[in-house]
Amino acid sequence: DTGTSYRPGARFGPAGIRAGSRRLTLYGGYNVPLEVNPFLSGLKIVDCGDIPVTPYDNKFAIQQIENGHKELLHRPSFSPLGNDSLTGKPLVPISLDGKNHPRLVTLGGDHTIVLPLLRSIYSAYGPISVIHFDSHLDTWKPSVFGGAPSEQAAINHGTYFYWASQEGLIRNGSSIASHGAIRTTLSGPADYENDDDAGFQRIEAREIDTIGTDGIIKKIRETVGDLPVYLSIDIDSIDPAFAPATGTPETGGWSTRELRTILRGLDGLHIVSADIVEVAPAYDTNAELTTMAAADVLYEVISVMAKTPLGKVAK
Repeated sequence: DTGTSYRPGARFGPAGIRAGSRRLTLYGGYNVPLEVNPFLSGLKIVDCGDIPVTPYDNKFAIQQIENGHKELLHRPSFSPLGNDSLTGKPLVPISLDGKNHPRLVTLGGDHTIVLPLLRSIYSAYGPISVIHFDSHLDTWKPSVFGGAPSEQAAINHGTYFYWASQEGLIRNGSSIASHGAIRTTLSGPADYENDDDAGFQRIEAREIDTIGTDGIIKKIRETVGDLPVYLSIDIDSIDPAFAPATGTPETGGWSTRELRTILRGLDGLHIVSADIVEVAPAYDTNAELTTMAAADVLYEVISVMAKTPLGKVAK
């Protein structure tokens, strides 16, 4: 969590989210809106523990994260792909290397971790479409966000998508990647031009007042289409009234209910892996509002994953 620009503490996010998830199966785990119990869907869900990450050297830590994620990503999947629900024909993997990879849900950590995660994802899927829920763009040029006083300082939680785009990790081009819940201040209009160059379409948080959750879902689905997609969720996409424990809180965000509804609207998409980041439990309430919200958000993500295998019918 040493790539953050305001409040540190997200290194304790994984432990906090695990604590927040303790009640998920208290009543059985069946997701009523999505009509699935991800824990009883034939998938094997495993807590792989924490990747050892040094707090002293960001460059080395980023390499540790990439290596750890890649080692897990390239393990054989426990669950077979099975057959297509419509045609009954066998499914084949959608990965570029033709293997059935497990799906990883990563708990951050600040948002810098997504750069090494996307480098790992690239090794299996090539350039990937991205759905990004966040109050901030995170595509800033290093000279704008942080000033880049050193080569390593240029990689932080506000620039990692800039670097991912530069490295060809994201499927660039219009209608490929999507930001949701954006409501940050900018250095100026050029920030949006730079965001366009990185291949993102923006959905402002305030748009929910006019088009509602259905409109937000429609925009996202029209943007990414049926391509394989990586999902990255910053907990600050939720308003700090509902999730105060984060590094760079921004008021005017979505409620926990609204974000969960939007995530359920991704049902049917091929989400290859996902993350939730920027949970810093030290700033939470005694009621553990933020860590519970993070756990519930991931419950929706895993439910969507459980319903749609990462396969396609062979042509």
